[in-house]
Amino acid sequence: MSVPSSPVVVSVVPGSPGAAAGLVTGDEITAVDGVRPRDIIEWQVATDAADVELDVVRGGIELTVEVAKREGEPLGVEIQSAVFDRVRTCDNHCEFCFIYQLPKGMRRSLYLKDDDYRLSFLYGNFTTLTRFTESDLERVITERLSPLHVSIHATDHETRNRMLKNNRGGMSLRWLRALLDHGIEVRGQIVVCPGVNDGDVLDDTLCGVLDRFPELSSVAVVPLGLSRYNTEPAMRLHTVAEAVRVVELVERWQAEYLRLLGHRMVFAADEYYLMAARPFPSADTYEGFPMHEDGIGMARTFELEFEGHTESPTGVRSGFFAAVDAPTPVAMPTRLPSNPAQYTGLRTRGVSHTHPNERLASATPRRAIGVLTGEFGAKVIAPLIDRLGRDDIRVIPVVNEFFGGNTGVTGLMTGDDLARVLADQPAGDRYLLPDVCLSDDGRFLDGSTVDQLPRLVEVVGTDGIALRRALEQAA
Repeated sequence: MSVPSSPVVVSVVPGSPGAAAGLVTGDEITAVDGVRPRDIIEWQVATDAADVELDVVRGGIELTVEVAKREGEPLGVEIQSAVFDRVRTCDNHCEFCFIYQLPKGMRRSLYLKDDDYRLSFLYGNFTTLTRFTESDLERVITERLSPLHVSIHATDHETRNRMLKNNRGGMSLRWLRALLDHGIEVRGQIVVCPGVNDGDVLDDTLCGVLDRFPELSSVAVVPLGLSRYNTEPAMRLHTVAEAVRVVELVERWQAEYLRLLGHRMVFAADEYYLMAARPFPSADTYEGFPMHEDGIGMARTFELEFEGHTESPTGVRSGFFAAVDAPTPVAMPTRLPSNPAQYTGLRTRGVSHTHPNERLASATPRRAIGVLTGEFGAKVIAPLIDRLGRDDIRVIPVVNEFFGGNTGVTGLMTGDDLARVLADQPAGDRYLLPDVCLSDDGRFLDGSTVDQLPRLVEVVGTDGIALRRALEQAA
């Protein structure tokens, strides 16, 4: 996927300094005060200044645009991309990489395999650090680009080399040590592949984390995701016994970390508790849900939201799109922090998509309601619906035949599978669709839209509060 070499304006806020200066959609900004920004991070720093001078290319003509503004005042434009020079692609060849497991014919952006620390900071993408350099470290430290998200997988050098299929795999963890030494917050992830880095290897890795990287803020232990397009013979699904052992190892090390470090640090994905048929841990066990976006504690937060124990949703639910299809355009924040250490607040995540089909209906009597969700989501939502004691609501699990394998998460639902399931559902009912399976431009991963579904659907936020409110509406 190509990216522009300079920020390109995709919209201008009326009445903003940018509009007053004459900036228009399509302007390519080649420099800010004489310096070409490499990414949105440098762009925000540069345009946060007072009275900036922009070098602009408009229709092939070079212009200079003077923007009169106060320091910290937003420029008032949205730009096309988060990275202007070039996204740093991944040179690993992990057998478990989900990008390799996508079918042909999808959007090009979905096949971009990045290993860019800037996207780790901006979007929460995980980086292996195998392409990290001294200059990258200097920039991260100087600009306090924190938190970063690092894929660990194994602390044993040979095992990590083998998993990444990269001889720099094990050695690159030195960068993790350097980041922690300089006070950068790092959130880790371990993708567990059965027969590769589970069992004793996982036990050794969690021991290695305590020994070498105790300053990590959190570590997510997540299962290998397999689609039916996977061609690697060594990759397979967990058995129940293997899932149980992962849960037991994580909980044992949680107790050890809590005793020695004062916090649990490591958390197993909700999917593991579903696979192991174990109850989810209590809400306080998750210590504020630091890895909610990575599927850690989502079931518990959804329950708290649905049953009214919290007034606002926990975390942002942007699903697969946040990792491989970064939202665009990128909006300027309302105020750039003057202290680089405050960059944590500049995470440009996707926002909930509201489709024109969404309705706020008020007529009575109630129509029957079907809640569309993935197979894993159905196991979480169905018990909550049952507690309502209403016979007009049903949960509709959508089996993911498009990807196959163990892709039962709601964020991977496609229009093709939804159309197949909805075709067998009665007309006239209300159908609630979580927005996590839609990109910012309203498309499913297979490129289709809600307008192409055989039943009218209402797109709702992927949180318990949004679902509860939708169910309380009469239609």
